[in-house]
Amino acid sequence: MSINGGEGKAEGIYSGSELKIREQESEIVFLREILEKYKEELEYYKAQVEKLMAPPLIEATLLEILPDGRALVKSSSGPMLVVQILETIDRNLLKPGASVALNQRGSAIVEVLPRFEDPYVKAFEVIERPNISYSDIGGLDEQIIELRETVELPLKNPHIFRIMGIEPPKGVLLYGPPGCGKTLLAKAVAHEVNATFIRIVASELAQKFIGEGARIVKEIFSLARRKAPSIILIDEIDAIASKRLDVGTSGEREIHRTLTQLLAEIDGFDPLDNVKVLATTNRIDVLDPAILRPGRFDRIIEIPLPNLRGRYEIFKIHTRKMPLSNDVDLIELSKLTEGATGADIKTICIEAALKAIRIGRELVYKEDFVEAIKKVMRNRYRPYAFYNMNNRDSTEANRYHL
Repeated sequence: MSINGGEGKAEGIYSGSELKIREQESEIVFLREILEKYKEELEYYKAQVEKLMAPPLIEATLLEILPDGRALVKSSSGPMLVVQILETIDRNLLKPGASVALNQRGSAIVEVLPRFEDPYVKAFEVIERPNISYSDIGGLDEQIIELRETVELPLKNPHIFRIMGIEPPKGVLLYGPPGCGKTLLAKAVAHEVNATFIRIVASELAQKFIGEGARIVKEIFSLARRKAPSIILIDEIDAIASKRLDVGTSGEREIHRTLTQLLAEIDGFDPLDNVKVLATTNRIDVLDPAILRPGRFDRIIEIPLPNLRGRYEIFKIHTRKMPLSNDVDLIELSKLTEGATGADIKTICIEAALKAIRIGRELVYKEDFVEAIKKVMRNRYRPYAFYNMNNRDSTEANRYHL
């Protein structure tokens, strides 16, 4: 009996010891896994520290591969260098114009950089087209025809110009008083033409650092060529294209460098192909003669103050969704608004509708328009309305209108 009891007790002790050993082994395995994880994290952080401590690479442009296997590059810092090429670099990627990374110590090519576009320039591309068509523009039928002949026709039917043996026009300059539809025409072109549309305001090309404005102009035209057919709209071009003078500040000289680059891009050595340039200004009198010559802007289209028929068409456009009373005569309103711009007429329609809303009516009456005309045409300072009147300053023009 005692022997059997002793044997059972020994078995129990043995089982407990084995269980502890297994627990310790599993704990050791778990600790080893944690240790491996910490080693991986340590290696990761060491690599990050090495990246932070490593000297930066220099961006350069590859110019040519020399016969001895070295490369001629132009560094972003300025000088041209003859450098070695790392053996691991794929030689098929090394083409003139490619962006490469240079080691700072030995200036060897250690990497071929992917092609990238300047995000500042990329932002100029219009993705969502304006919801403006030619039917939304009144009183500019002749100007629309000229604009479509210059911009749309070469992009849609280039073979016509080849048959005629002529080169299509390169660009259009729209000029006239403010509020007469220059930018509206540009929006209609962007809506109607199935092409890449790049819009910039000329003042955005005036940069602080030397050569930066010219670089942006070059990048814009390079982007337009890559995405051709395309249209470049330069709004308020007089900001950088004013007449060049012999004297001036360093800022004015930088703007002149930007203008020189623009002139070279429009009518320089490299053809524009399917790229059209559209510009607007209300100060054509201050533009440099070089930008006005044929070959740069082949069409110079005036956008004048609307005549009686033009004002009637503009009234029709801005009142087509407006609930009008039977006493509203658009022809009579057109006669009362002589000298008004398209923007003035739009404001008159808004003022008339606001008066009806203020009173609580759901119809707009003639008296609402008459009061709006008095408010906009007489009580508002409007020096732009007599843009075409020669030798008459803005104060005298407003007095004449009153």
